[in-house]
Amino acid sequence: MDNSKYLADLHEVGLNDIELVGGKNASLGEMLQNLTQMGIQIPGGFVVTVAAYREFIRYNNLDEKIKEIINSIKLDDIESLRRGGLQARQLLKNARFPRELSEAIIEKYYELSKKYEQDMTDVAVRSSATAEDLPDASFAGQQETYLNVRGPAQLMNAVRNCFASIFTDRAISYRQSFGYDHFSIGLSVCVQKMVRSDLGASGVAFSLDTESGFKDVVVINASFGLGEMIVQGAVSPDEYIVFKPAMKKGYNSIIEKKLGNKDKMMVYGDNPDERVQIIQVEKPLQQRYCLKDERIIQLAQWVSKIEDYYSTLKGHWCPMDVEWAIDGLSKELFIVQARPETIHSQKDFSKITEYSIGNEEKKQLVKGIAVGDKIGKGKVSILFSLDKRVTEGHEFQAGDVLVTDMTDPDWEPIMKKASAIITNKGGRTCHAAIVARELGVPAIVGCGNATEILNDGQMVTASCAEGDEGIVYEGEVPFKIIETDLNELPKLTTPIMLNVASPNLAFRFSHFPNAGVGLAREEFIINNYIQVHPLALLRHQQLNDVELSATIKKMIRGFENEEEFFIQRLSYGIAKIAAAFYPNKVIVRFSDFKSNEYFNLLGGKYFEPHEENPMIGWRGASRYYSSEYKQAFGLELKAIRKVREEMGLQNVVVMVPFCRTVEELLKVQEVMKEYGMERGKEGLELFLMAELPSNILMAEQFSQYIDGFSIGSNDLTQLTLGLDRDSSLVAHLYDERNPAVKELLRMLIVTAKKNKVKVGICGQGPSDFPDFAQFLVELGIDSISVTPDSIVKTVKAIAEVEKKLKS
Repeated sequence: MDNSKYLADLHEVGLNDIELVGGKNASLGEMLQNLTQMGIQIPGGFVVTVAAYREFIRYNNLDEKIKEIINSIKLDDIESLRRGGLQARQLLKNARFPRELSEAIIEKYYELSKKYEQDMTDVAVRSSATAEDLPDASFAGQQETYLNVRGPAQLMNAVRNCFASIFTDRAISYRQSFGYDHFSIGLSVCVQKMVRSDLGASGVAFSLDTESGFKDVVVINASFGLGEMIVQGAVSPDEYIVFKPAMKKGYNSIIEKKLGNKDKMMVYGDNPDERVQIIQVEKPLQQRYCLKDERIIQLAQWVSKIEDYYSTLKGHWCPMDVEWAIDGLSKELFIVQARPETIHSQKDFSKITEYSIGNEEKKQLVKGIAVGDKIGKGKVSILFSLDKRVTEGHEFQAGDVLVTDMTDPDWEPIMKKASAIITNKGGRTCHAAIVARELGVPAIVGCGNATEILNDGQMVTASCAEGDEGIVYEGEVPFKIIETDLNELPKLTTPIMLNVASPNLAFRFSHFPNAGVGLAREEFIINNYIQVHPLALLRHQQLNDVELSATIKKMIRGFENEEEFFIQRLSYGIAKIAAAFYPNKVIVRFSDFKSNEYFNLLGGKYFEPHEENPMIGWRGASRYYSSEYKQAFGLELKAIRKVREEMGLQNVVVMVPFCRTVEELLKVQEVMKEYGMERGKEGLELFLMAELPSNILMAEQFSQYIDGFSIGSNDLTQLTLGLDRDSSLVAHLYDERNPAVKELLRMLIVTAKKNKVKVGICGQGPSDFPDFAQFLVELGIDSISVTPDSIVKTVKAIAEVEKKLKS
C-alpha cells in the first residue's frame, strides 16, 4: 500500500490540496508553511487524506448500501432523516480499516508523539470536507471533532467516527437540497497535537463584525477550558472587539469588552473512558475576563495577519473565522483552525428599504405624529409601566406593538423588541421619537388617547409612510417595500452626516453614504451601558443604601472599581461609534441629561434637585464646572481621552451642549484642561451646540473659542418660540421653519462664515422639510446631519436643491 497517498504531514499540504485533504486541513497546512515565520503558532499534526476515506468505503463495500439508505430518506420528514442518518453513520462506525492503513495511521501517531517527547501524546481529531461550499465551510461544527484522544485504540475510533460524521442529519439534508452527490464529496481527518486550553482559555475570532459585516474590527469570543463549549453554544462567552486600523498603528484599540456568563468549562476527563468532562467554573473565575489586554491585542494581530495573507492570496477581501487556544502549561497562544467566513461577508449593504402602504379602503383607529418612515404590524400590547410585566404576568413579546402613555429611557430594551411604538403624549422630538429613530422602529407619538381606543391583543398596522401624520389601522394592511440602491443616489456637494446614538447600531449604519457623525449623544450610552448616576457610582458607600451598593457591586463585575466601570463603559460606547465612521469626524456631545432624567438613573435621587422646569434648568454646561457635578464630568473627560489617546480614535470631536454664556464656555474649557483635554492639543477640536438664542446673538464672541457650531434645531425652536416640545397640546406650533427660527439660523451661518468657523445642523428639520433643507444649503451650511432612516429622502431633497441652485 502506498501510504503517501493516504497520509501526509500537516505542514506538507496547502490550499492547492483541498480535493486531497479538505478545506480546514488545507488551510492549516497553508498557515504552517507561510505564517509561522510571522510568529503565528499552529500545533503540528498529520492528515488522513480523502483517498484513505474512499479506500475505507471501498474496502467495506459500503457505497451501494449507503446510497440505498440515503435515497430512501424523505427530506421533509424529520423522523425519516434521523433514522436514515443514524443507519448510514452506524454502517461506517461498524466498519473496519484495511490493516495496512490502520498500521500506517498508528505509526504516524507515534512519530507525532515522539516529536513532543511523549509515548502517547494527546491529540485533537477533526474532520475536514472537500467541498468549500458545504455546510462545514460556513457553519463550524457541522462534522465532528474529538478532543484529548490518546493511544492507538482511541485514535482509530475517532478517525472512524469522523468518517461517519459526513452523514450527520444536517449535512445529508443540505446536500440533498442543493443537489450534491454524497459520494463526490470526500472527508479527510486532521490529527493535531492538543493545546492544553483545558488549563487555559480558548474560543473563536472573526476578522469582521458578524452581525453587520463591518470590515475594520476583529471580534473575539473567549471562555475558560476547551473551545467546544463556545462552538456548541453551551456557554455565554466573553466578547472583545478590536479596531484594526488603530491596532496596526500601535494603539491598544480594544473598543468593547463584555463579560460572559462562563459558568461551565470543558476539561480533560479523569478516567480513560472519559476523554473530556464538563465541570462548573468557580464564581470568582466567572467574574473575570478570560484574556488580558495584551493577549487580546496579540490575538487580534494574528487574526488580522491571517486575513491579510488570505486576501492577498485570493486577490479580494477574505474575512476569516478562526479558532484559537491558550495552553495553560506553556501560556502560549495557538491558532487551531482558520477558514474563510462565508455568511456575513456576502451581504450587500448598498440597498436601503422604503415602505409604501396600499390604496385599498382601511379603517383608521388613531392618528399622531409619524416618526421614521416605516410600517409595522402586530398585536397591541398596552403597558403603563415596566412593573406591569411582573405584577400581572404581562410579558411583552418580540413583534408586539407597544402602546403606552409615554416612554422614558428605561424602556429601550422593550422598544427594540417592538414592531411599532404608539404613545398618547409627546412631540416629534420626545424620547420615544428619538429612540425609535435610532432603532429603526416606526413610532406614532402624541396620539392623545391610543391606550383607550386600542385593545390588548388587537391586530393593528402602524404606518409612518404617509408623511408627517402617523396612522394606526385596524388589522393587517398590505404594504410594499421599496429598495434603493445607494450606488445610484445622486452625489452631493453638501456633506451629509449621521446622528447616531446607539453604539450597537453604529457598524450597521457605517455602510450608509456619510461624511461622519454630526451628533453622538452620550446620554444614550450612559442610559444603556452604565445605568447608574455617576456620583452614585463614586459615593454610594457613603449613602448607607445597602440595596444600591449591592446592585452597583454586581454591575461592576469584571472592572477594577466603580470609576473604571464608568470610564470603560462610556469609552467603549463612544469608541464603537468612532470606529464605525473612522477616519471621518464623529462629534460627541457631552452628557445633556435634565435633572429629572438624571434622577431616574440608579442612585440619582440622592444627587438631583427637584426643578419645576428641568428643560431650562441645571443641564449641559452649567453642570460641568459646578462643584456638585464637576467630578462626574471628569469621568466623561477621562473616557474621551481614553478613546482618543489609548485607542487611537482621534477622529472624535467634542461638543458642549446648552451653554448659555461665553463665560460658561471658558469655565468648561478650564475643567477640560484640568483633566488633560485642551482644544488644539493632539488635534482636539471643540464644537458648541447652537441651541439657545444667546449662542447666536453672541456668536462672534463664541467663535473665538471653538472650532465649530452645530445647530440643535429642536431646542432652538423651543426656546425661540417659547413652547414645550414634549407637549402634544402645542405640538402644532412647533416648526423649525418659523421665520423667527430661520432668521436666527441665517445670522449664525453668516457670523460663522465670517469668523472661519464650521457650522452644521443636527436636527430633524432638513430631513422632514425639503424647503428647509433648501434654505440651509442656499446659506452655505457646511454639513447637514440626519438620522439614518432619513438619509435617502434627505439626499434626494438636497440633490434637487443643489440642482436648482446651479441652474
